[in-house]
Parts: sequence; C-alpha cells; structure tokens
Amino acid sequence: MKRLKQVILIRRDLKMRRGKEIAQGSHASMAFLLEKIRTGEAWTEDETEWMEQGQAKVCLQVGSEVELLAYHERARAAGLTSHVIRDSGRTEFGGQPTFTACALGPHEAEKIDAITGDLSLY
Repeated sequence: MKRLKQVILIRRDLKMRRGKEIAQGSHASMAFLLEKIRTGEAWTEDETEWMEQGQAKVCLQVGSEVELLAYHERARAAGLTSHVIRDSGRTEFGGQPTFTACALGPHEAEKIDAITGDLSLY
C-alpha cells in the first residue's frame, strides 16, 4: 500500500484568527475535490486510494505570500496537484484579496516531501 497524503500550507505572517486559518486550510484541502466535480474529471488511482485510506493530511507553515506561491509553483512544476486559496478579504485583510493557503496533493508522500520537506509543522 502506498503512503499517500495531502499537505496544507498556511501563511503565518498574516496573523489570521484561528478560525480563519482553519477555514482557509479547509478551502485548500477541498479544492482538488471541487475541481474534479466542476470539470467532471475522473479521480486518479492515488486520489481514490487516499480517500479510502482516511485522507491523511499534514499542515505546514510558510512565512509569506512569496513563499506560499513558490511552493505552489514548485509542486506544479513537479507534476503535482496544487491549489492555492485567495481569500476575498471581506472579513479580514482590509478588503484586499489575499493568498492565504495552499494544498498539495493528495499524492505519494515522498513526492510531496521532495517539495515541502524543509517546512515546519504548523
């Protein structure tokens, strides 16, 4: 059995309220599934197996928008699924749309770790 996971990156520099951080991470985690529903694209074997295994997730922290977007781009360049979340700014961030979180995967843990292995747990 493959070791599969999803990694959720949360920006710590924004000093979001805890509930806001949780909501942004949840949006990121669900983004791959919503894309599948919206496009009608079939689930990959890894995605199906991940769902059956219990949807392992790990939350990691990043320190800036630049860092968040860099990990997103590195993941995409490596052929991994990655979804970045841009909050509308209605409840925080002074009305400014703001990149808050990103989810990589689900994929094999080793592939994700090659991108995010240097980050600290949230």
